[in-house]
Amino acid sequence: MTEIRKYLENHKEEMIEFLAELISIRSVQEDSVENCPFGRNSAKALEIMLDKCKEYGFSVENVENYAGSADFNNLAPALAILSHLDVVPEGIGWSSDPYVLKREDGVLTGRGTIDDKGPAVASLFAMRALRELNIPLKKGVRLVFGTNEENGGDDIEQYSKKFPLPPMVFTPDGEYPVINGEKGMLRIYFSAELGEKLEITAGEVINAVPMSCSVKSSTSATLYEGKSAHASTPEKGENAITKFLADYNGSSAALNSLKQIFQHGDVEGKSIFGENSADFTCVISLLKTVEKSKKTYIVGGIDVRFPFGRTKDEVSGIICGKLESAGITIDSLMGVNPHYTDENSDFVQSLLRVYERVTGKKGRCITIGGGTYVHDIEGGVAFGAEYEGGSGNMHGPDEFITEESLLLNAEIMAEAIKEICG
Repeated sequence: MTEIRKYLENHKEEMIEFLAELISIRSVQEDSVENCPFGRNSAKALEIMLDKCKEYGFSVENVENYAGSADFNNLAPALAILSHLDVVPEGIGWSSDPYVLKREDGVLTGRGTIDDKGPAVASLFAMRALRELNIPLKKGVRLVFGTNEENGGDDIEQYSKKFPLPPMVFTPDGEYPVINGEKGMLRIYFSAELGEKLEITAGEVINAVPMSCSVKSSTSATLYEGKSAHASTPEKGENAITKFLADYNGSSAALNSLKQIFQHGDVEGKSIFGENSADFTCVISLLKTVEKSKKTYIVGGIDVRFPFGRTKDEVSGIICGKLESAGITIDSLMGVNPHYTDENSDFVQSLLRVYERVTGKKGRCITIGGGTYVHDIEGGVAFGAEYEGGSGNMHGPDEFITEESLLLNAEIMAEAIKEICG
């Protein structure tokens, strides 16, 4: 057992206790209030994290509660570890309170345990271990904690205006060994007049497969149940909205158009992109009814992931054209092109060496459909926190991280800091 691992084992209870404190804060995006751009709870989570960093002797900065950071020493940072303290809403289907950390048989369950409060705590204890073990670093390292990763990442944009990110950045917001490629992404919000008296409620966030769809008429109420999954891996879930649409036989032109465009079981968007849909994912993830000017409208959201070789302008043109020709209005659209970092760079190769040394497993670079926290950061990669073939029920009920995984993440991050900055 290395001295770093021994230190982490000796401080495991402190790690878990602090994680429980963070989990207790429902840091989902809320309306902006004074000095809290994403709501009071997100700001509270950041405050608690930075206070803990100060307690451990690190100098901290808070950029107007968008994001904050902690520095190991007074050297200019060469490496940043970027994690986030906001979470997606809890949804339904939990076997215990999502904001009370449940500890059972070495498993820690709660919203944010794997995405991304657990990894954030691991990064702090990695840096604390190096400091308290008096392991010297020749370069600076900075932990950066954001509060809006789940809803657009404006937090890091604001932070970077005051404190530009260093040349090497990794985030424990993905999986091992190293994610150096990420598909492009579109998020589309739409509306249309419903033309029928229904009350529809489905989906909570645009980047998750909806697990329920409630439909009420003047004479009946039906709950369509599906299975939640991250929008980048919709094949792991079952879409409750498309389940409803497949069953729909009413008179609404808008719903009948959506029924044709978003067919139940089609996770690639074949009806939109045709034979060119390979490596695409396309999820209608939000749908609800609203009343405006004595008329009923449906409003919804769509998440699309697309591969290298395609651009956001090209892809958005195809899907928006399809929707608009069906009489559906595009209210807003945001997107990013695919992200890639050279796997042969010294930075990436250093991370792969550390992964192999600590885990004994072969390191390699992978491409994913999900967008991690470094998607818009040149040269950035994701390094953890999930392991290949593993699952922490990210964005789903009973999200979890094991105690061993929490310790191993901290160990890997400490060794990566030592490798790159020592």
